[in-house]
Amino acid sequence: MGHDQDALLDLARAVAVEAAELVRDRRRQGVEVEQTKSSPTDIVTAVDRAAEELIHERLVAARPDDGFLGEEGAARESASGVTWVVDPIDGTVNFLYGLPQYAISIAATVDGETVAGVVLNVVSGECFTATRGGGAWCDGERLAVRAHAPVSERLVFTGFSYERDVRARQAQAVAAMLGRVRDVRRLGSAALDLCFLGAGRTDAYVEEGLNPWDVAAGGLVATEAGARLETRPGVGGKPCVVCAPADGFDEVVALAAECGFFAED
Repeated sequence: MGHDQDALLDLARAVAVEAAELVRDRRRQGVEVEQTKSSPTDIVTAVDRAAEELIHERLVAARPDDGFLGEEGAARESASGVTWVVDPIDGTVNFLYGLPQYAISIAATVDGETVAGVVLNVVSGECFTATRGGGAWCDGERLAVRAHAPVSERLVFTGFSYERDVRARQAQAVAAMLGRVRDVRRLGSAALDLCFLGAGRTDAYVEEGLNPWDVAAGGLVATEAGARLETRPGVGGKPCVVCAPADGFDEVVALAAECGFFAED
C-alpha cells in the first residue's frame, strides 16, 4: 500500500471530523471522569475512549496494514510502514470543564517521521493540517509563523506536568521567565498550542513531559509553517519540547535554559 501524503491527510481529516461530531454530541450529554492515569489530575473520560475507538476503527478499516498508537491504549504494529499517532481529545481537562480549547489530533508517520497531520478544534471547528514539505494550512489559508521580535516582546505558551514534583519545578522556570518576555500563556492543549504557533498566534512554546500523540500532528503544522522544534532534557527529568520560529529559535532555547526549564548539564 502506498504512502501518498495527500491521501493520508484526506483520510485523517475525514476521520477527525467524524470524531469531533461524536465528542460534541457526548459533551452535550454530560461528562464524568472515568479513570485517572499518572496522577489524580491526569484524567480519562468515557468520551476519550469512545473517540479513540471510532478513530481506530475507521483508520484500520481504510488501511488494514497500518499501525496505530493512541493515547488511551489502542495499539497495533504496522505492516505497511505507516503508523497513526492519535490523541482522541487533546485537552481533556478543558473538555471536562467546558473550556473551548480541546482538539482531535491525528498524525500519519512513516518509519517514525510524521508526514501528515490534522488537529481539529472541536468547539471552533478550526482545522489545522500539514504534510511533510507541503506547508501548513488552516481551513484553506496557508500558515506562517510570526516575524522575529526581541525576546522581551515574545508571547510564550507553556504547559505543566500532571506530576506534582515536576509541576513545581516547571512553575519556578515559568516564574523566572515572566519578567523577561511579553507574557506567558497556558491554554491546556499542546496540539493546539503548536498549531497556534504555526498560525502566528504566539512566539514560542516550551513544555516538559509531552507524549508522541501530543506533538506529532501539531509539531508538523508548526514546522511546516516555519518553526523549529527540538527536545531537550527537562528539569523534571522528562523530555522538554521547545518550538519557535526558526529565525530567533536559538534565543528562545537560551532563554528557556537560563530560566531553568532544562536539566543542568
